[in-house]
Amino acid sequence: MADRATLIEAFLQEAGWAGAKRSLLAGDASFRRYERIEREGERAVLMDAPPPEEDVRPFINITTHLRELELSAPAIFAEDLEAGFLLLEDLGDNTFTLALSAGVDEAVLYQSAVDVLVDLHRRPVVSAIPNDVEPYDEKKLLSEAALLTEWYLPGILGDEISDLTKNEYLEAWRKVLPKITASGETLVLRDFHADNLMWLPDRDSVARCGLLDYQDAVTGSPAYDVMSLLEDARRDLKPGLAASLLDGYFAALPELDIDAFKQAYVILAAQRHCKVIGIFSRLAMRDGKYDYLVHIPRVWNMLEQACNAPQLAALKDWLDRNIPADKRTSPTPNLRA
Repeated sequence: MADRATLIEAFLQEAGWAGAKRSLLAGDASFRRYERIEREGERAVLMDAPPPEEDVRPFINITTHLRELELSAPAIFAEDLEAGFLLLEDLGDNTFTLALSAGVDEAVLYQSAVDVLVDLHRRPVVSAIPNDVEPYDEKKLLSEAALLTEWYLPGILGDEISDLTKNEYLEAWRKVLPKITASGETLVLRDFHADNLMWLPDRDSVARCGLLDYQDAVTGSPAYDVMSLLEDARRDLKPGLAASLLDGYFAALPELDIDAFKQAYVILAAQRHCKVIGIFSRLAMRDGKYDYLVHIPRVWNMLEQACNAPQLAALKDWLDRNIPADKRTSPTPNLRA
């Protein structure tokens, strides 16, 4: 079987980009790799998503749907499903993170992202959600939350966790997860945060916010992506901005059940923060990707804030008993192979 480099060359030749200049782009927390492809003033992006670890079909499905909604997902120029290659429109380098560093107003950027969610969330379910998208159901939410006990807890304690402790943790989640459904259903892009959003100021309206890394999209509560944007593991928003953006979101969606939304928001915030702490720990201890550990203290702060909600009293009690304040640090990678 041909090696990956040979397969890439064959794919680019078939797509009409043989001999183009190639340069590696920043990766993400997956097996995917990205390269910028350049020729005679034209640019594209190669997504290298090797099977069986990756599957490009969900990305194609969600991309097609988002572009039909006139949102700024990258166009797909060429594809090889079997090999796991896509040739994509190059949306540039101007992520929200880089735009912020360059001095673009934070409120303007984040409002453009909220506008995308308003546009998506005001649509009827039948038009907001494409076919073949899995639900963000209790099984999936529990599996993600369990990453905290599977990776983070052994990482800070240096030992395996008892089944009793794990079951108590999951039971705390089972008490609250059913309350999410009252907030409604839409397409959840799932990793909707500054590093996955592109600033495209030359475009109009909601198209100014470019979208990346949405291949794991699911159906679920509209609160999830709003929370993912406003409670970012990698950066803090300026004081008052999150509350202002939420007020604007509510005003733009007058039919929304705000109480149900707020309840889902805080539950999903706690769930995502537990998941992210577990994922960042796994990336360090299993994959040798240590850069993510620096974000864990920020995520812990947001998790603690979420757990002040009365709905999460059982989870807060479990955390206080099993992970006291002095243990809420980044794990030591060598404690677990």
